[in-house]
Amino acid sequence: MKETVGSRKSGRRVGSPEEAAFLELLRTTDMLSRGLVGVLKGEDVSATQYNVLRILRGAPEGLPCGEIASRMITRDPDVTRLLDRLEKRELISRCRETKDRRTVMTRITPEGLKLLARLDEPVQGAHRKQLGHLGRERLRALSELLRASRAQVA
Repeated sequence: MKETVGSRKSGRRVGSPEEAAFLELLRTTDMLSRGLVGVLKGEDVSATQYNVLRILRGAPEGLPCGEIASRMITRDPDVTRLLDRLEKRELISRCRETKDRRTVMTRITPEGLKLLARLDEPVQGAHRKQLGHLGRERLRALSELLRASRAQVA
């Protein structure tokens, strides 16, 4: 017998359709994230660090810390420490702006760009392996549903 909302199977309760969808999202996110972590591990980069590097690759003029934080996929309460680790590895650089000395701009370095170039294909390959079987139309529909869900919550 298939478990439906509100029914019991093996002592587990399934709540509302919203709760069921939420739990499926969490399970899927965890599974997909573990696959990406495996790819990033080869370059000794966390998923959060990878996210920051991708953000900075898209902003060659650099960004202040607060702007990086607002663009991140997952919120990291200590972006400064995250940037410190990336700077120590010479994947990013930070410098004070001459116009406004309070602003520290963060830029990706040539070494950071090289690291991302090495990761581009393996990351895309992992995404294809994990989600490619859904096909373009279903992926597009899934993306639209997820965007709509976030828009309602935000």
